[in-house]
Amino acid sequence: MRAVGVVRRLARRGVGGPPTVQVGRRTRGGGRDEAFVRDVLELAVRVGETMLSLGASAADVTATIRRLAHAFGLECEVDLTFTAILVSHDPGGSRAPVTVLRVVAARTADYGRLTRVLELAQEVGAGPDGPEDHAAVVARLRDAHERLDVIVAAPHPYHRRLVTVLLSVMAAGVAVLLGGGLAVAVLAGATTAVVDRVLLRLQRWAIPPFFQQAAGATVATLVAVALFVLVPLLPVGLATLPPALVVASGIVVLLAGLSFVGAAEDAIDGFPVTAVGRMFEVLLLTLGIVVGIGGVLDVAQRLGVTLEVVDVPQGALPTGVQAVAAGVVSGAWALASYARARAAVVAALAGGTAWLTSAALGALGLGPAVAGAGAALLVGFLAESLARRLRVPAIVTSICAIVPLLPGLAIYRGLFRLVQADPARPATPVLLGAAMVALGLAAGVTLGGLLARPLRERVRRATWPVQRVGVQVVRRPGRGDGTRTAGGPVQAAPDPGDVRHTADAAAPDDDAGA
Repeated sequence: MRAVGVVRRLARRGVGGPPTVQVGRRTRGGGRDEAFVRDVLELAVRVGETMLSLGASAADVTATIRRLAHAFGLECEVDLTFTAILVSHDPGGSRAPVTVLRVVAARTADYGRLTRVLELAQEVGAGPDGPEDHAAVVARLRDAHERLDVIVAAPHPYHRRLVTVLLSVMAAGVAVLLGGGLAVAVLAGATTAVVDRVLLRLQRWAIPPFFQQAAGATVATLVAVALFVLVPLLPVGLATLPPALVVASGIVVLLAGLSFVGAAEDAIDGFPVTAVGRMFEVLLLTLGIVVGIGGVLDVAQRLGVTLEVVDVPQGALPTGVQAVAAGVVSGAWALASYARARAAVVAALAGGTAWLTSAALGALGLGPAVAGAGAALLVGFLAESLARRLRVPAIVTSICAIVPLLPGLAIYRGLFRLVQADPARPATPVLLGAAMVALGLAAGVTLGGLLARPLRERVRRATWPVQRVGVQVVRRPGRGDGTRTAGGPVQAAPDPGDVRHTADAAAPDDDAGA
């Protein structure tokens, strides 16, 4: 009993364990008007829905929703899954809670729109510079809704045909990275252009993404089979036009849009439901690629087409040329995902840096998975640390930078061996190695961001004065939605549920946190 008493006294003093989020707290409602509360929650959940559909992690979406509600003096509970967001505010007492639900129906890669949403969330979440009355709060809320309307309804900054060209440039860069020459780069770019137009047509027909991935992989593999048939009739050899590089370039383009990083980050941040949903989607779409490639290769082999993998030396091109090609791949993918010019330049530099780092680690004797993870770790750390200075969200930089490191060629080699069924050349180690590379890239980027966040917080605390930002609402006669009392304005307290962003809630938040 004495020991129990000591433990209780230590617990009351905050001793005896790491700091944890308070649970079972009594709700502090504030007596706000229900219509006002609903408008605030609707703004927060709309921002969260947009962020989640554009690839943001579950932790960042949850933190942003709470920060936006806190900016208007409200506390809320957030329940987020892979396809839905539920936000609720309990006013306390006998009043019924206000709950808003949004379903995330579609997902796309639009980094320009994501950047604008993050900038809006940062500005609104920072709160006002000083006290404001109810009319000013309502006006600020209405302005935020209108700005979000403009962002979500704005057309893409680039024509869709330009996106096809950018994807072709990206595939050509991947072919150069893998050791191909000019002819291979041109053929890979042309094949990817055809694949993109096919995918666009299937999207307009509302074909599920699994079949879109399978169709894209089928087109790329058909070009490879055509090379197997036609190259012996031409005055060139398979070493000049290796079909594997054409297929691998198309695979990288198809893999680039998958949320490897988001799945790993959600799992690490403690969102298992969302992580499982993202991972299942990644596996399903990757399986579509496998079905497309494996089906075509199997049919070609049964028709008597001679299939073989021509190895291209990894050091066929200078490292500097490969680094430039990696930068082109990352920058082209950023632009194809409607990123701004600044973000594309940063992504290109990060992609070149990632490739050089991976090559250096490989030269030290490390395997592809470890070398890729080390390069992704560096990219994640730099993207998170420099996001505020560069004014580019960390998620955009990190995802685009690891695209050149995706294991497209390893996936094709593994499927090729699987179709051949040669006991001397098993396919399982190659496919397992490709999976390990993808997992290492995702985990490396996530870990790099986690390591950079404490450093970023220290820099922010050293460069920005700590000011408490509150919401002062003047009580009007006959209305119950004010929070001002006879003792003065009520400052909005930090939400203890927001672990990541309330350590320095008063400092201006940077867009890399979302």
